[in-house]
Amino acid sequence: MTKREEILQTADQLMMEKGYNAFSFYDIAEKVGIKTASIHYHFPAKKDLGIAIITQHKDELVQVFEKYAERSPVDKLELFFKIYTRVKQNHHVCIMGSLASDVNTISEDMRDTLQDFCQFFMDWLSDALEEGRTKKLFQFEGTARIKAMMIYTNMMGVVQMNRLTDTNDLEMMKEQIRTDLKIK
Repeated sequence: MTKREEILQTADQLMMEKGYNAFSFYDIAEKVGIKTASIHYHFPAKKDLGIAIITQHKDELVQVFEKYAERSPVDKLELFFKIYTRVKQNHHVCIMGSLASDVNTISEDMRDTLQDFCQFFMDWLSDALEEGRTKKLFQFEGTARIKAMMIYTNMMGVVQMNRLTDTNDLEMMKEQIRTDLKIK
C-alpha cells in the first residue's frame, strides 16, 4: 500500500467514525506515522482529501455495480443491503450519511462531488427497483425514484441509529423492505 493509499484509508476510517469536521491532518499523521507535510504533498487541502475519499467510494461502487449489471433486481437489492450490513459491521456510517450533516461546511467542489456520488447511487437503486417492477418481481406504488429514496434513507438512518441502540434493527429493516416490495 502506498502512503497516499494509507492516508486515504485512514482518513476514510476517521470520517466514518467521527465525521469530516471532527478530524485533522494531524490525526491522520499520528495514525499513519508521518508528518502533516507528507499529507499536504498528496492532498494540498482537506477538501482535496475529501474529494478523493468520495471519488474512491464511487469508483469502488462502479466496479461492484458493473459485476451485478446482468444480475436480477432482487440480487441488486440484496447487494445494496450487503453494503449497509458491512457499514454496520464496521461500526461506521455510510459516507453520504456522514457528509450530509457537514454539507453546509464543506467546499463547493466537494459538495458537487458528493452530490454526483449520491445521484449515481440513487440512479442505480432506482433503476434496479424499476427493473424489478417491470419484471413483476417487486410491487410498489409511486415512482421508483421515491421508493429508492425511501429505502436509501431508511438504511442510512437505521445504520446511524444502530450506533446508539446496538440492536438488530438493520436486519428487521431489510426484512420490512423486502415485505413492502412484495418480493416474489
